[in-house]
Amino acid sequence: MIDLRFLRDNPDAVRASQRARGEDPSLVDALLKADAARRAAVATGDQLRAEHKALGKLVGKASPQERSALLGRAQEMSQQVKAAEVAQTAADADLDAAHRAISNVVQEGAPSGGEADFVLLETVGTPREFDFEPKDHLDLSESLGIIDMERGAKVSGSRFYFLTGYGALLQLGLLQLAAQRAVANGFTMMIPPVLVRPEIMAGTGFLGQHSAEVYHLADDDLYLVGTSEVPMAGYHSEEILDLSAGPKRYAGWSSCFRREAGSYGKDTRGIIRVHQFDKVEMFVFTTPDQADAEHRRLLAWEREMLAAVEVPYRIIDIAAGDLGSSAARKFDCEGWVPSQNTYRELTSTSNCTTFQARRLSVRYRDEHGKPQIAATLNGTLATTRWIVAILENHQQADGSVRVPEALVPFVGTDVLRPQ
Repeated sequence: MIDLRFLRDNPDAVRASQRARGEDPSLVDALLKADAARRAAVATGDQLRAEHKALGKLVGKASPQERSALLGRAQEMSQQVKAAEVAQTAADADLDAAHRAISNVVQEGAPSGGEADFVLLETVGTPREFDFEPKDHLDLSESLGIIDMERGAKVSGSRFYFLTGYGALLQLGLLQLAAQRAVANGFTMMIPPVLVRPEIMAGTGFLGQHSAEVYHLADDDLYLVGTSEVPMAGYHSEEILDLSAGPKRYAGWSSCFRREAGSYGKDTRGIIRVHQFDKVEMFVFTTPDQADAEHRRLLAWEREMLAAVEVPYRIIDIAAGDLGSSAARKFDCEGWVPSQNTYRELTSTSNCTTFQARRLSVRYRDEHGKPQIAATLNGTLATTRWIVAILENHQQADGSVRVPEALVPFVGTDVLRPQ
């Protein structure tokens, strides 16, 4: 949730953020109204409780002749206090609903527009020129015997798959390399739960515009996570952190689940857009004044991993209309996919400022010892989709695929050959 004090002082900035996202700016006025109503309800309740307490003291001091009238007045005021408490509860609920309806305030400098309006920041590496007709990742993987889409569909339905043989080793090696890099950079590795409570899923912002993407187990009222960002964000919920020594950095290795609702017909071939995949995700708790610098560090660590797998990529600044509700700024690294003659997302890193931590009540103590809302950030360090770029960029004329040097110790061979 956004900072209500910021909203009161800068309503036009929040309206501008809503417009930049392509969202309704009138929600700002609805929130201001709900905020004012809630503060008025609190003031009324506090005043009535104070008057009721003072009246109670008078009853104790009153003469027998006065006491009866005072008791009647006290009983009447008690009913008024109860009504005020009911009104305050309703005002709290209205404020919470209006508060949750507004996305994070877009950071100054983020591009305006939608999905196609990103800004290209940098291109790293040059797409390879093939002296043969390159295959796509599915043709390659089927000839190599490393991905089985047909049996994945037989067992689980469309957009599921088996990684087999070297395919499984390639993914495990990729994620193990990411884990090693994360630990070397000061992250604490985690294997988090992949089922979370509703308040944790809602706290990270995934039950708003992304709710159609989330698998819900109704009988248990638990949600399957689409990223380990979710359980890691909830790890310190309702806590006050000690950030005096610097950010708390975690890296979560987990399976991720997405319904891909609304994506029918998009990337149905292969493993670019699937219902289940594995990922190592970075997650950071820090102070708001350090969030921008940490965001750049996360991007730098993503770049190091992409360099290790030797894939050409570009870095883009995501436009406001394509940001998730929690993100104030997001940078994507998109790897070159030869068969599509285009770049596709491999990593994403978002600065969520205090939006998630405010929902989850994650705080830290400032230099005066006063609790303040922390900032959270996240970033992809490796995921199943990287296999697409690795296979296609490192394929050879005979149908074999060169394994990037950094992955050879994990995979156990330097070349994957057709079966």
